Amino acid sequence: MDLLLEPFTVTFVGRAAVAGMLVAVTCACAGTWVVLRGTAFLGDAMAHGMLPGVAVAALVGAPLHLGAAAAAATMALGVTGLRRHPRLGGDTAVGLLLVGMLALGVIVVSASPSFAVDLTAYLFGDVLGVRPGELVLLAVVAAVTIAVTAVGHRAFLLAAVDERIARTTGLHPRAAQAALLGLLTAAIVASFSVVGTLLVLGMLVAPPAAAVLWTSRVVTAMTLAAALGCAAVVIGLLVSWHASTAAGATVAATAVALFAVSLLASLVRDRRAATTAAPSSIEGTVPA
Repeated sequence: MDLLLEPFTVTFVGRAAVAGMLVAVTCACAGTWVVLRGTAFLGDAMAHGMLPGVAVAALVGAPLHLGAAAAAATMALGVTGLRRHPRLGGDTAVGLLLVGMLALGVIVVSASPSFAVDLTAYLFGDVLGVRPGELVLLAVVAAVTIAVTAVGHRAFLLAAVDERIARTTGLHPRAAQAALLGLLTAAIVASFSVVGTLLVLGMLVAPPAAAVLWTSRVVTAMTLAAALGCAAVVIGLLVSWHASTAAGATVAATAVALFAVSLLASLVRDRRAATTAAPSSIEGTVPA
């Protein structure tokens, strides 16, 4: 029992656990819609597209979260604008903005030889270095994300199913899309300091992907995704502590591992259901 509890008695590990669980809740709310809408590439592009904002913030001494939020918002506005062009597909718009933002970020980074340490933290996160002030920020982001998700649930659901239905019911699909992009932006900006941009997609996609294998209800999927994300944080930090591995990477890898376990379990469930249904269908047939 001491092996399980001892790491969390250390102040910075306990703080990392709280930060990770707040990130898990935020990512569950936004990530469930990402999985249901099949827009994981957009999430990945927005995570990597924050580089120029973080780089500029680091060079001028501004808060990294502020630069990340500005860059992510620019990506979101750019994607929204380009997607309205009749000859450009969604993936084309996302890909172009991703390349442009990454190139701009590399140019900014190359202007400062001392940027390597900050870049490492940006890419891989520093969950064990979370400060009390960042916990407050993560808590506020999580609370706002939950509130927006609750208030906009019906609009988000109808916009995801069919925009025409949403319009006929008096809703505004474009406003719903903008709000969803806002949720995604908040989740990514809040998460990058914990697990880094290279690993944020794991927390954003893996728990919701594991959850939707077991339920068709969005709210239930979000709740299950939050639970799986919190489990990934606790297990990942335990493994990292005892195995001396990178904490953020271990948390993200644990999230993906939980998805793999969930996928295997769902395949076993489906096979058993098919096996059970087969004799029933045979017994229920009437001989000619």
